[in-house]
Amino acid sequence: MKSHLIFGASQGLGDAFARGLPKAGDTMWLVSRSRPSSLELQDGVERIWIPADLSEADAAPIIFGHIQQAQLDVVVYNLGIWEREGFEDHYTFDRDESEHISRMIQTNITSAIVCLQGLLPNLRRADSGKIILIGSTAGLSNANNAQVTFVASKFAIRGIGEALREHLRQDRIAVTCINPGELAAEIPYAEGRERALEAYGGTRIPLQDVIDLASCLIGLSPAACVKEIHLPAMTDTNA
Repeated sequence: MKSHLIFGASQGLGDAFARGLPKAGDTMWLVSRSRPSSLELQDGVERIWIPADLSEADAAPIIFGHIQQAQLDVVVYNLGIWEREGFEDHYTFDRDESEHISRMIQTNITSAIVCLQGLLPNLRRADSGKIILIGSTAGLSNANNAQVTFVASKFAIRGIGEALREHLRQDRIAVTCINPGELAAEIPYAEGRERALEAYGGTRIPLQDVIDLASCLIGLSPAACVKEIHLPAMTDTNA
């Protein structure tokens, strides 16, 4: 039995982690602003919701107050907001508002550092702790993405992983950064892999593929550490 903590657990990839990662008998701590629908599942997994908004500076103490001294085997930082209309053809960095830029940095970078720091004692209680950071192919070189703050934050996630891995090497806590390309996040995890492939003609990555990767990482022995995984869509020539 394992204890997981998932950030951004109410929708998209976070919801997929909440549904697809645990086994019967496991505990899932789910951090999100809105109530996760996975709480309604009756599958032998104990799911506990921690309502917190990671764009707010007081989110970390709220999380720590819920977790307290509980052991954590796995922490998945799956959180990232992007520029408003950032994926529209008319988007331009020139019009990004400073308030939104600051909110992105707080959510995507500052909260990751502060929350992971505060959860280290919980991870050290486990025999083989794992940290999985969800980056993006936008955080890789030559990705041809002009969303300045989002790209900077995903480069930062990779840097957090590099330094945190060294910090935790003596604790045998593995830190892995997964950098997925465009996901079929609009297709609920419960609808299955084939539905996602059908909806986008195989041009977007089914959420199940990321869950399978994470499950593999969690199952590795304490002797192994996968540093980074790039997971672009097969049709993405920029990643």
